[in-house]
Amino acid sequence: MTLSSITVYPIKALDPVHLTHVRITTGGILEHDRIWALRGRDGRYINGKSLARIHRLRSRYLLPSTYVTLSFGEEAAEYTYSVEKENEALAEWLERKLEVPVEVVTDTDQGFPDDTLASGPTVVSRGTLETVASWFPGLSVIDVQRRFRPNLVIDGVPPFWEDHLFAASGSVEFKIGDVTLQGINPCARCVVPTRDPVSGEAQSDFRKLFIERRQATLPPWADRSRFDHFYRLATNTRIDPSEAGKVLHVGDQVRLPAESHASARTQGR
Repeated sequence: MTLSSITVYPIKALDPVHLTHVRITTGGILEHDRIWALRGRDGRYINGKSLARIHRLRSRYLLPSTYVTLSFGEEAAEYTYSVEKENEALAEWLERKLEVPVEVVTDTDQGFPDDTLASGPTVVSRGTLETVASWFPGLSVIDVQRRFRPNLVIDGVPPFWEDHLFAASGSVEFKIGDVTLQGINPCARCVVPTRDPVSGEAQSDFRKLFIERRQATLPPWADRSRFDHFYRLATNTRIDPSEAGKVLHVGDQVRLPAESHASARTQGR
């Protein structure tokens, strides 16, 4: 079991950055992950849940600097801003493209997670992404990854292996390299995965078909009591502040507690 992919999303709801390694912050997140967010006048996040138009934004980053290069839709023009030094100019450009008031906010330590009680990286297996892609003709594994936006992808395990990482009550502790994580719950999904991540075009039957297939293929090791509905994929985690400063690397070994690890190997055959 190895970590095969690390992905962060510096601006919440915008494009990913794929990394070979990443540091854990004192706030228990992956460095650079969702450290900037767009908010409206009502204080709520502007993201794919609230504004489908945001899917037409493209973003590239010059990490670890605060510079982001943006474009919109089919427009060829690109614009580069420093989120730190040119915050107002960036917000004004976003307002013109999104056609709503925008404030760009920053939290480099704790970020802006959807689940504040499980603010660590989301974890999924490569086999899960491949299986979900097989449910939807025309979607590749990369397409599915972009729709569901996981942080960490694990290779060498069966589909839905990440359902080992939560229990009926309490958390499940596991390690990736030197970093200890706690699996918390299966991640509830929103409207975003039902849309093409580039155009924002919705697939009307996506959610219904996903729920049917997810329920039908729920592994025997998954705790069914944690599924009040089956529109869930990947596992939410939490990282203790004591792990701050440690680094995850692509290729790191993934280890479960001895009992869970033996079960995972048996059920994966």
